[in-house]
Amino acid sequence: MRARWMFTLLSMDTTSLHPSPARRALDTEAVHAGRDDLARQGLHAPPIDLSTTYPSYDSRGEAARIDAFATTGAEPEGPPVYGRLGNPTVARFETALARLEGTDSAVAFASGMAALTAVLLARASTGLRHVVAVRPLYGCSDHLLTAGLLGSEVTWTDPAGIADALRPDTGLVVVESPANPTLAELDLRAVAHSCGSVPLLADNTFATPVLQRPAEHGARLVLHSATKYLGGHGDVMAGVVACDEEFAGQLRQIRFATGGVLHPLAGYLLLRGLATLPIRVRAASATAAELARRLAADPRVAHVHYPRIGGAMIAFETYGDPHEVIAGVGLITPAVSLGSVDSLIQHPASISHRVVGETDRRGAGVSDRLLRLSVGLEDVEDLWSDLDGALAPSVRGAGLCSSAAPPRGATSHNAPAPANESTTPTALRPSRTP
Repeated sequence: MRARWMFTLLSMDTTSLHPSPARRALDTEAVHAGRDDLARQGLHAPPIDLSTTYPSYDSRGEAARIDAFATTGAEPEGPPVYGRLGNPTVARFETALARLEGTDSAVAFASGMAALTAVLLARASTGLRHVVAVRPLYGCSDHLLTAGLLGSEVTWTDPAGIADALRPDTGLVVVESPANPTLAELDLRAVAHSCGSVPLLADNTFATPVLQRPAEHGARLVLHSATKYLGGHGDVMAGVVACDEEFAGQLRQIRFATGGVLHPLAGYLLLRGLATLPIRVRAASATAAELARRLAADPRVAHVHYPRIGGAMIAFETYGDPHEVIAGVGLITPAVSLGSVDSLIQHPASISHRVVGETDRRGAGVSDRLLRLSVGLEDVEDLWSDLDGALAPSVRGAGLCSSAAPPRGATSHNAPAPANESTTPTALRPSRTP
């Protein structure tokens, strides 16, 4: 009898995850959030609940709980009902991510695009189909908005134009900071002020809650492609929105209706990934800052883009053919995605932002010479050796500075931009070691 009781407890005890303990440091939350009930159950690692359905002998009570969910989207009290309504393992990850981002709740999805789709559908369901957005965004996010695939209409603007772009039917403002792939940064607090009562969605994939918590600056919705840093090992695909409980209820209803649920095994891997998120982000950021410093001093590189808040992402523009750099790396993996323990490099104009029209792409600073580097946990000297070798065939600009490293505190490589290339101001701080 005891064994059966314990199985039931492990499968359904998610309510104890929600009471918030006293405010703890981010590093502590990363390790313990979503796991606070385990020791009381005699467990160390969180269990994986793979059930798609759960038995109930109280059909009237079950019906009442389903009706309550349909009304508010609140998580059903008591045992789980069906995998599309929620899963105990996924709930642990959602609880942990909400704690890290400083929001009431979080709702996980099968991918980052599924998460963004759910937000757009939630707003459209109330008749608010107009979206104001600032470029650059992740290329597929840009495409989803521009193509109007969900019946939405988008107005693209710069940060200063957000307030003027709002309409009575505006349901959402979408920004990404640092942006993919140029790493352009926005003043989120100023952007949130410009939004007025319209919810601000900030894509925080690049920064992660280790470097930035948009909800503290006024964003109502914080989007992550959890495939990236939150998972951190290139072996899980997921998306998540951190938000207040009212909006979370709407997102759960959309998730239930559309079926964009996260698999329990993915939820387990994400929860495990969060435990090492702070140390991974800080270590990779320190390496990235050093690589950005060296790239900024290299005469084969025209511009380096590196955010003021730090991070493990670098964007740089070459004088030579960027495709030769992609073909020339050996240690670094030429592949889409980012945020893994290993370093990845890709050419946004050809891959991640190919779906964005050329004029819009270049106008957002995504030039044809731009490369995006996701720095992993390898040794900085090994990574630099690989980059140096891959850059070797590149055309060197005439009359440029030597390849010696600039003084600590230099802000950017001072070489002119390649002819006929649109560029954006760099935010490089080579001396920063996050």
